Amino acid sequence: MKRKGFIMKVYPDKHEEYEKRHNEIWPEMVEELRRHGARNYSIFLDKDTDQLFGYIEIADEEKWSRMAETAINQKWWEFMEPVMETNSDNSPVTIDLTEVFHMD
Repeated sequence: MKRKGFIMKVYPDKHEEYEKRHNEIWPEMVEELRRHGARNYSIFLDKDTDQLFGYIEIADEEKWSRMAETAINQKWWEFMEPVMETNSDNSPVTIDLTEVFHMD
């Protein structure tokens, strides 16, 4: 498994809505994430900075990269666009982080 960390940003007045939408995540979205090798996925919110820290473990980078092309992922991005910073294709503005330490 490969561990990935990343940062995104939620709008200041949308913290609760962002969490609500994830608490009610569509089962078909979860299914597709798993099909693309995602495991142990968490997102944390820093309310002071509106930053989201995401952590996910993936089986294969190439397989994971194809997740963005799926219809359900495109629909999810469109659904989430009103509550967070996004690119022109509705994908979240994301900063990938480099792992510098890990302990099991």
